[in-house]
Amino acid sequence: MNPNLADKAQPFTQLPLKPELLTNLVTMGFKQMTPIQAQSLPTILQSKDVIGQGKTGSGKTAAFGLGILNKLNVKRFRIQSLVLCPTRELADQVAKEIRTLARGIHNIKVLTLCGGVPMGPQIGSLEHGAHIIVGTPGRIMDHLDRGRLDLSEVDTFVLDEADRMLEMGFQDALDAVIEHVPSLRQTLLFSATYPKQIEAIANRIMVKPKMVKVESTHDSSSIVQHFYHTNNNNDRLSALRLLLLQGKPESSVVFCNTKRETKDVAAKLANEGFSVIALHGDLEQRDRDQALLQFANKSVSVMVATDVAARGLDIEAIDAVFNYHVAYDSEVHIHRIGRTGRAGSQGVAHTFFNEQDTPKMILLEDELGYEITATGLPSDGLLEQRPLEPKMMTIQIDAGKKQKIRPGDIVGALTGERGIDGNQIGKIKVTDFRSYVAVERHVARKALNKIVKGKLKGRSYRAWEMQ
Repeated sequence: MNPNLADKAQPFTQLPLKPELLTNLVTMGFKQMTPIQAQSLPTILQSKDVIGQGKTGSGKTAAFGLGILNKLNVKRFRIQSLVLCPTRELADQVAKEIRTLARGIHNIKVLTLCGGVPMGPQIGSLEHGAHIIVGTPGRIMDHLDRGRLDLSEVDTFVLDEADRMLEMGFQDALDAVIEHVPSLRQTLLFSATYPKQIEAIANRIMVKPKMVKVESTHDSSSIVQHFYHTNNNNDRLSALRLLLLQGKPESSVVFCNTKRETKDVAAKLANEGFSVIALHGDLEQRDRDQALLQFANKSVSVMVATDVAARGLDIEAIDAVFNYHVAYDSEVHIHRIGRTGRAGSQGVAHTFFNEQDTPKMILLEDELGYEITATGLPSDGLLEQRPLEPKMMTIQIDAGKKQKIRPGDIVGALTGERGIDGNQIGKIKVTDFRSYVAVERHVARKALNKIVKGKLKGRSYRAWEMQ
């Protein structure tokens, strides 16, 4: 394919897609393909193997999702496609997008199988069958080991965020799952980076794959980058505080290279009065879910995370990214800063470095195409200021889908007689047994009283402010 293809907008209508898929794409507002879709979909639709390298948000899910749906036989109620993802959050996102893409085709069943949730409901769902399975390697293996999952008719096998699966230690589970998938199949592998481990897997499980790479470069119009010379961790922490106090970002991510650093930096920021969460591999799934929910709905301002923990998260409108330490390689740096400056908004990225980082900085200069110079830090006088309080506060309600609660019910309860205004309500999430609603912080007490002392679907439920 023409190497300049990625720069030219191409319509989906030029692809041999099922009419119902094309019609649905129009209703979704998808007219032009993203670069990774333009380069990969023609080959995917020929049932050939593809390796796609691109960052989160490049459109890769729609690329393999359309490929899966285009050749799916709905009348054959067997598992025909398997998508492996490193985390439950990413698996949920992928399954949701595939279901959205499939809206024009009736009776397609997409089943999510992930760890961190009870096994029972998954067993029941498996007994009723599915066309497409999206899951994490560990939980997929659990079901395979117990004979609950039959992959003998899978004809499309997708590895999404393959590099992260290896980082998380899923190599053995990955190998075991591959043993259960037919050798005559189409294999699609997507990865933000392409280290030698991924190359080795591709060589082993794929047949003459087409390599598609979308460059993850950012120009100064979408992301402004600043670099600061810091001698040690104390300097880094002071620099981080100064920049947070100066810029007052509503949402920012601080990237650390290790779990230990992540916990340490988050604890020190919290001690200085910042609204902060730490995201790392040691978190229980429930704590992780709640932390992400509070960050996404702007009830928490700062997320400190490792690269592994933050990969695959679909969080909108991040104002600033901080590289507490320089990333291990340039591709990871580009992936990190790509978290900000999305959807046409301008973002800012701050990176702290010292003399020991010189080899990495040289490589980064090659990647960026310009010489990096250090920016001066704001005055230390800013350290006397109080950190910005988050705009929102999250209220947790002790009721969910099982109690027939819907978002509209929560809005109605909050805005009823002498309630709060509808525009003071933020994101609402309803799970099976809990509901979460973000409200503007200055009306949080009033909103909580409306829930606790009022009625929700004719009943009283416990509720509290999440801290």
